[in-house]
Order: sequence, then C-alpha cells, then structure tokens
Amino acid sequence: MASFLYRLGRFSFRRRALVTAVWAAVLVALGAGALTLSGQLSNSVTIPGTESQKAIDQLADRFPEAAAGGATARVVISTPGDITDPAGQAAITGLVKGLENAPKVAGVVNPLQMQAISPDKHVALAQVSYRVPGFELTDADREGLMAAADAAKAAGYTVDFGGDAVQAMPATNATEGLGVAVAAVVLIITFGSLLAAGIPLLTALIGVGIGMAGITTASGFLELNTNTPVLALMIGLAVGIDYALFIVSRYRHELTIGRDPEEAAGRATGTAGSAVVFAGLTVIIALAGLTVVGIPFLGEMGIAAAITVAIAVVIALTLLPAILGFAGGRLAGGKIRLRRKESTTTHGERWAKFVARHRIPVLIAAIAGLAIVAVPAASMQLGLPNDSTAAPDTTQRKAYDTVARSFGEGANGPLVIVVDLSGSTDRQAALQQAAAGIGGLPERPIVTPPKTNRGGDLALLTVIPKSGPSSTATEDLVSDIRGLNAGLGSATGASLAVTGQTAANIDVSEKLADAMLPYLALIVGLAFLLLMLVFRSIVVPLKATLGFLGSVVATFGAVVAVFQWGWLTDLLGVKTTGPIMSMLPILLIGVLFGLAMDYQVFLVTRMREEYVHGADPQQAMVTGFRHGSRVVVAAALIMISVFAGFVLAESSLIQSIGFALAFGVLVDAFVIRMTIVPALMSLLGRGAWWLPKWLDRVLPDVDVEGEKLAKQLDAPDERELVDASK
Repeated sequence: MASFLYRLGRFSFRRRALVTAVWAAVLVALGAGALTLSGQLSNSVTIPGTESQKAIDQLADRFPEAAAGGATARVVISTPGDITDPAGQAAITGLVKGLENAPKVAGVVNPLQMQAISPDKHVALAQVSYRVPGFELTDADREGLMAAADAAKAAGYTVDFGGDAVQAMPATNATEGLGVAVAAVVLIITFGSLLAAGIPLLTALIGVGIGMAGITTASGFLELNTNTPVLALMIGLAVGIDYALFIVSRYRHELTIGRDPEEAAGRATGTAGSAVVFAGLTVIIALAGLTVVGIPFLGEMGIAAAITVAIAVVIALTLLPAILGFAGGRLAGGKIRLRRKESTTTHGERWAKFVARHRIPVLIAAIAGLAIVAVPAASMQLGLPNDSTAAPDTTQRKAYDTVARSFGEGANGPLVIVVDLSGSTDRQAALQQAAAGIGGLPERPIVTPPKTNRGGDLALLTVIPKSGPSSTATEDLVSDIRGLNAGLGSATGASLAVTGQTAANIDVSEKLADAMLPYLALIVGLAFLLLMLVFRSIVVPLKATLGFLGSVVATFGAVVAVFQWGWLTDLLGVKTTGPIMSMLPILLIGVLFGLAMDYQVFLVTRMREEYVHGADPQQAMVTGFRHGSRVVVAAALIMISVFAGFVLAESSLIQSIGFALAFGVLVDAFVIRMTIVPALMSLLGRGAWWLPKWLDRVLPDVDVEGEKLAKQLDAPDERELVDASK
C-alpha cells in the first residue's frame, strides 16, 4: 500500500493542475445538483418493530380521524383568580375558538366541557391535536398556534404552550464557524506558518462542501432526516483537518531532512497517507455500524457521515499532494516564531521519557483517575427530551411546571391505549375489562372513557399516570399495562397496545439500550482486526480497544454527574438536569471510537515505523511519540474546542452532546493515548509487537509504516523506481 500511495502522491504533485481541476469539477457539479435537485428533509422518526409504532400504524389505517400520529399541544391558561368565573369562561371560549382556527389543527378539547380545571380553579388545560406530525409543522403554523392566545393575554391571563407541536426545528448556530476559527489558531501554533495552517483547513472545507452537496442532492431522490447532515458536517470537518494535518506534518518533516518537494510529497503520502487510510477505515466502520441499531434515521446519519469521511480520505491522498505541489518548498519552515529559542528536545519527547521512567506510577494514577470518574455511570438513566428538560424560561417548561403543579406530573405525559376489538365477540365487555384492568393496577392511573372508530372494531383509551413522563414509575406502568394483553386476549379475544409520545420515548430508549452492546461489539471487533492488520500485533490493538472502553465509561460517568446529578451546573451554564438522552451513548461510542482510533493510528504507526527500521522498543516509543504527539495534541485541541462550543447552547440536550464529545476526546487523547499508551509500550517492550508466527504468515502485509517503500527508495536502484513511477 505504501508504494502505491507513494506513486499516487507524486502523480498528484506533478499533475496538480489536473487533479485540482477534477476536484473543482466534482464540487461544482454536486453544488449545482444541490441547488436544482434537492428535496425536502423531514424530521420523521419511525422505530420499526416497537409496540408504540405498530399501534400508531394501526390507528393510521383503521382510525385516521383520531389523528393519533399527529402533533399535540397542551395549552395552559391560568390566572390568580377564578378561571371559571364569567370572564374566565369567556377567555377560555375565545382561546379555544382561536386554537380551532389555527393552521392544520384537527381538534381542540375544551377544558370547560371536559372539566380540565385545576382543583383550585386557577388553571385550565386545553388539548390541541393536529392532522400532521410535528415535523411537518412550519414556523408559520406554530405562530398561528401562539397567536390564538393574544386576546387572553391582553385580558391579563397567562397562557403557555407545551407538547411536540411547539418544538421548533433546532436553530443553526455559529459553532461550526467557531470551530474553524479555533482550528486555524491551533494549526498556526502547530506549524508556525499561515500557509501550512491554511492547507488543512482548505482541504477539509472542500471535503465537507462536497459531502454536504452530495447529501443535499440525494435528498431529491431519497427521504432523508433533517439530522442526517449534522453528524456528517461535524465528523467530516474533524477528520478532514486531522488527516491533512498528519500528512502536511510528515511532508514538512521530509523537507527538513533534505528531500525535494515532489519526493517529500510522495513519501508523506506513502507513510502518513497509509495511516490515514486505516484511520479512516476505523471511523467508517464505527459510523456505518449505526445501521445495526435498527433506527432508520441513525443509520442514515451514520452512512452519510461515513461517506463524508471516505471523501476526506481520498482528498487527503490526492488533492492535498496537488496543493502541496503549488506550495512547493515554502512549507519547509515556519515564519511565525512563537518561542525565542528552539530546543532540540521537544515537550513530547520529555513527556515520553518521563512516562517511561515512571511507567508503573503513571499507569496506576491514570487508571485510578478513570475509575473514579466512571463511578456515576452505574447510575445512568436514559430517556428522550421532553418539556421538562427545556430551559426554565421557555413557554414549554412553564407549561410543564404549571400542569405538573395543578394536575399532577402525569398530565404532561398521557398514554394512549389502542384496543383491537376485531377478534372479540363481546366488544363492550372487552372494553370494560381493559379499562377496569388498567384502572386496577397498583399505580391507580386515571382512565378516560373510550372512543371507537366508525367500524366499532378499534377503540382508544387515554390513561393519565400519576408520575411524570421521564420517571421509572411511568416505565413500570407501561410495562404493567402491556402485561394485561395476554389475559385480555384469552378472556375476550381482544388485544391492547400502548402508544403515545411517552410510550414511544420509552420504546426508543429500550431499543437503543438493547442495541448498544451489539453495536459496541461490532465496531470494536472489526476495528481490532483492522488494527491487528495495521500494527501486526495482538497486544497493540487489544490495549487500543480497552483504552477506548475506559474513556467511554469515564465520559459516561462525567455526563451523569453533570446532567443527571447536577454537579458543576452553575460553572457550565447547565440549567436543567434529568435523564441522559437515550441516543447519546451510541452516538458517543461511534464518534469517539472513530476519533480515538485516529489518534491511536497516528501515534503508534510512527512508533512501529521506528521499531521496524531498527530502533529498540524504548527508543522507538520515545521517537515515535516525539513525532506523533504534536499532531495528536493539535487534532485533539481542535476537536475539544469545536465540541465544547456546543456547551454554550440554550438546549440542555445540545449541551450534553457537546460536553460528552469534548470530555471524551479530552480523556481519550490526553489520558489514554498520550499517557497510558506510552506507559504500556514502555512496560511491554518487544512484547507489544508480539504476533504468533502462524498469524503473521496468514495476515497480508500492507506495509503501513513504509518499511518496504523505504528499502526500495534507499536502494541503489532508487532512480529506476522513481523513473518508473512517472
């Protein structure tokens, strides 16, 4: 592989105008496609196979007038006085009339007719149902809903809105631009050159542009979720900078030892480029593995991001050497001096020697620190965001708190029970048994009178729990209701299913939790085989994957401590705490695994390169660390800064994602890769590179470290090889 990439790098360097023109044409073509062929992204989240989704599909087919799959809104009108006095009744009547006239509204439950009045008569609760799901509502639709309350507010009443109908699409922010700015600063410090710093940014932005244009074009032919481009943008920008950073760093090294620019570009692409290929493959495996989770939109996100990573790899191997051809030898040295005196011993080398001298205490301290931080992970509670996790000053959170205070927590998360009566000979008796069974459960929920479809073979019951939608008591209630199905079927021939927003959230959380271990086993297993091929060792891939698991568990612990337990919330600006978003663990595993393996490949391939070229294990570790650590530190600082920017968001959900990714990269880069890895490499010595002889014969030799390439190029017939490559 190294020889092929060497020839590819030299070809791209020499034919730089052609290579650049080809990539420019691709960017223009996909950009034109994005402008002319793009379709509408949707926020549809379907979870095939779950009971709640099956019930919604059943309702859509046999009871469409119930609009069970449509969005809902809870409208809370309150006053310090009596909401049922004549003025209050007039305000409620006007509010209901305005809500009925709002766009796409299917129906409104009048609180005066349903007696949805709080015991103290200060609060009334109206329920609004829509004909369409929440993701199909526009900002104009939501503004129409809000406008219905203008008259009541003008009369002195307080009106707040909750429910999924009020949850607008996430607004874009400037975090991507902030990340690029931080990346530029870090790259300038790393290279000491504006030109050298600009090249990784340029190629990364081109790769992301091609990826985003491709996704937008594909939306004209495929139904894609609105979240699909998000992960692709974030990961594409991250790895695009990382891969170019690694190759440019090696190119500058080759220039400083006297290579001519074309030869330096070829060698950098052959050696660092090989590491980029395998680092990219590990990221692609992690992202494409999201398809096994069984949730379509997560699979879409993973595939889109994996394609963007593949584009970043190809650009790093072709367009980057072409751009280096335009820069030539001007990248040999930095012109921005940030230090008065250059030292022959780098910080990385000093740290590697310190770790080697004190490897046992360093290992004990690092592992103990990870274990302590990981302790809260044992208490992790998963869930999906709802109005209780909204910022305290939002109308959703105010509505949630008012409803909980006036009607009980459960009124914020009613359950919808679908009773299929088609197999029952006495449908009325079956309905009565279902209602009595639910009402007689230990939780003692409130059961409303049933509604039946026109054919009389399907009925709806609304159940109001006493506990909130995110509580374990509500999860237990859903489980207990579903447990009644077998007895109802044997006694009456009817069947029941639980759906609604709360039940769907519970089902999603359970499905994601069940998929986490198989997903982890898949990506870790495949990456272990890939790393074994790269490093020709069993020990190095084993410690790489175990180190990743340590950083993941520690990150879970930190997330629970902050966003579930409430530690350091004032310092970080976190306004609400609650269950951890159920999708966060899998997203964190996928993203962090890809980046962690990047750092592992970048750092340890240089150690192996030194080792196979004759250095003893200790010296190979120190030399490899000296060359690789600067790149890993720069890449990690860029990623930490980008992800940490999301902690400044208003949404606690976005805050938790940003914090988890930033903390995970921090731990994996600086504790695992920069501390535990060199300590273990020093401790194991030659044992780190142990591989059974039979396995050594079976595994193909991909020559990632460029050993064969170096022998060919440094042989007396080097010129013949160079000429042949032309």
